[in-house]
Amino acid sequence: MSLGPWYYGQTEIDWWGYERADDLAGRFAKTAVEYDRTGTFPFAHFEAMQELGYLGLTVPQTAGGQGAGVHAMVFAQERLAQGDGATALAVGWHLYVIGKQAETLTWPEATRARIFGEAVSDGALINAAASEPATGSPSRGGLPTTQARRLPDGSWVLNGHKNFTTLAPILRYFLVSATLAGTEEAGWFLVPRESAGLRIEETWNTLGMRATGSHDLWLDEVHLPADGLVESSKARSSARTEGWNLHVPAVYLGIAQAARDFAVRYAVERETINPPGSPTPTTSLADRAHVQRLIGEMEMALLPARTLLMDLALKWDAAPDWRPHLVNPVAACKPFVVETALGVVDRAMRVVGGASLSKEMPLERYYRDVRAGLHNPPMEDVVIANLARAAIAVSRSGRDELPKEPGTTP
Repeated sequence: MSLGPWYYGQTEIDWWGYERADDLAGRFAKTAVEYDRTGTFPFAHFEAMQELGYLGLTVPQTAGGQGAGVHAMVFAQERLAQGDGATALAVGWHLYVIGKQAETLTWPEATRARIFGEAVSDGALINAAASEPATGSPSRGGLPTTQARRLPDGSWVLNGHKNFTTLAPILRYFLVSATLAGTEEAGWFLVPRESAGLRIEETWNTLGMRATGSHDLWLDEVHLPADGLVESSKARSSARTEGWNLHVPAVYLGIAQAARDFAVRYAVERETINPPGSPTPTTSLADRAHVQRLIGEMEMALLPARTLLMDLALKWDAAPDWRPHLVNPVAACKPFVVETALGVVDRAMRVVGGASLSKEMPLERYYRDVRAGLHNPPMEDVVIANLARAAIAVSRSGRDELPKEPGTTP
């Protein structure tokens, strides 16, 4: 059998998050089908997460949260995604923004304290709004077309259009990327939901991840105070934060695990009628050779994917000095895990057969949801190009890429 949580859980915080994710996943699995069918936002799921304190998972303990690092977040998120991938992916972006800020401390102290406090006390959610119809994923580089104009009194006015704004129906704060007018510099602005000129256009009607509420955000002459600019590109911390992106592959691995679990359970419980003259009238589907091969292939795919994900998360937390050397492996983890998940869900459907296409079974939803991973950052072509350039640079330098020990120079 696959290595279970007894192997990957390391700390009390790991288990705090996992136990709550386990509880929530069991509940969400019963309601996810209806939210997926209607494409409506699962407000009740977020109320349940707030009741259990899950929305404060990555808030520092000094601010009333659990202070989860990357591994504890990933460990919990994979389990939550087994119940509902859309809810897990959506809340993952909130945990990601909070966790990164808890580590880098780049925002004004008062702003940071307010956001952390509201996340813990009443479940206030925040997410970055960075993708734009004109420029695509921010992982491809380039300045945002959203513009921030500074007024003589130091305040700001924002104008722009963002898409893929996950959690749009429930966000209290939008962390908006914008180009500072008249410069080649970008910044991040904290925009409260109640800001005049902020508008949500409900455009999210998709094949998969239908309940993430990833609608379009419009900003029309949105006025912000001077401290609305919480981080400029020049002031951005030099600390590495790429490890927090591992919440994305964690979700798709969780969906794949759910598909595997359903298929194996189906195979064990399904009895097929044998031809006349067979030693027994029926045989469990799980005893058929072609089904066992498919199950074995799922296991063989999930084991290295989970080991890679969890190992990278552990190393990111435990060895900050190694982080510059973990950036490419962390980036590669996402396309590797997503491709693995696609293959696992495909095999799960082959185990079940034509019945897997039925809306009465979760497999067709897993199939649709897992495909969304192809379009989450970092993009596969960007990762592959960076890996190639790194390999060529190392070969030309004649030096190994990694130091022998953390804290040493290669």
